[in-house]
Amino acid sequence: MGERSPAKAGAQSEAEIGAGAPPGPRPSPGNRSIRFAGYAAVFDRPDSGGDIVRKGAFLESLKRAGEVPLLWQHKAGRVLGRIEHLSEDKRGLRVIARLDGGAEGQRVGALLSSGKLDGLSFGYRVREARTSAHRELIDLDLVEVSLVAKPMQRLARVHAVEG
Repeated sequence: MGERSPAKAGAQSEAEIGAGAPPGPRPSPGNRSIRFAGYAAVFDRPDSGGDIVRKGAFLESLKRAGEVPLLWQHKAGRVLGRIEHLSEDKRGLRVIARLDGGAEGQRVGALLSSGKLDGLSFGYRVREARTSAHRELIDLDLVEVSLVAKPMQRLARVHAVEG
């Protein structure tokens, strides 16, 4: 299991979401909560813009980060819920999050649950990069994580949904 960000210390382990563990208190039936897990970044694979995120690119940012917002399509005013866990593992930037029970969270949750939406992405500022055939992202400040219709990194996907 990857290192847990201090801001997410009370969150369930990343294995629990895929293992059918109870997500905590159940919301009222009319205000259903959706929880999901996936990868917002995948290491060592070029995205459609030619960038390659390298392992370790988020480590310092995760140590500094407080709450990282969960957004819809990278739009600052469209917060969808709360990120419960963020960490780097051998594959990429692992995310576990819960959508809020508001109208937009319900709408996006229905898309996630039906499989019509599964893209993840992240907003960042570059602290260090190398340029070769591709731009290699070595050190990044993580600004946000987004659910998106079409991720730049085709492998950045939600892989488990519950609720």
